[in-house]
Amino acid sequence: MPKSKRAKVVSLTKTGKKDRLRKEDLLKQIQDNANLWEYVYAFRIGQMRNSHLKTVLGVVNTGIMDLAANADARMFFGKRAVMSKALGTSPETEHRLGLHKIAQRIKGQTGLFFTSFAPDKTEEWFEDFNAPDFARAGNMADRDVVLPVGPISRSTDPPEPFPHNMDPQLRTLGLKTTLVKGVPTLTSEHIVCRKGDTLTPEQAQLLKLLLIQMVTFRVTLHARWDSKTGQITDLKPDEAQDTPVGMDEDEAISEMSG
Repeated sequence: MPKSKRAKVVSLTKTGKKDRLRKEDLLKQIQDNANLWEYVYAFRIGQMRNSHLKTVLGVVNTGIMDLAANADARMFFGKRAVMSKALGTSPETEHRLGLHKIAQRIKGQTGLFFTSFAPDKTEEWFEDFNAPDFARAGNMADRDVVLPVGPISRSTDPPEPFPHNMDPQLRTLGLKTTLVKGVPTLTSEHIVCRKGDTLTPEQAQLLKLLLIQMVTFRVTLHARWDSKTGQITDLKPDEAQDTPVGMDEDEAISEMSG
């Protein structure tokens, strides 16, 4: 007898419990770290990339920021509601005096950074840290990119011509090419993008093939809490950032600490 094709009810109890336990663990870790370190920073991400955030976390959580001999800090990047609840969102619910003011600054792509090292050194390190990256569809072009007639080359030093087997892909991205001595060659000038353009998927892909980077990953410290006084110091204007192009909040690293 054939099996019924009716939709079956699937219990999500286990999945829900696992998610709840993960959130409870994140909440506890944040509160434990709030008890341990002298300062708590709210930071925001510019041009979110998991790979770059992992680089920062590796530097922070293994103590190689040149800030101290051992692990210098802990960093968390998770659900905003969970992080806010851990700190407390009001004077009545805050975990420690003044922490609700940090919770109120958890907007957009925001994380928490805990450390006991001197604020001037910590803030200088983050100010200097940046990582160039390739733009994604929806990012804004920061310059004009125009390819002249002739062999198409990647943006390397010295320029590296594209191999012959890339010609079909270049054509699908809108380039009018022909093979000359095995090298994809433009038969007419091609405007990849103009400064200020909102990049399409095809433009972003072509820029990546050309090895042209147009965005910069940064971690910006927006506010600092001092455990000794319970006071907040605003470091940057408190402007919430939208979820970066191509990055859904749930795709971001839910909790990243050592």
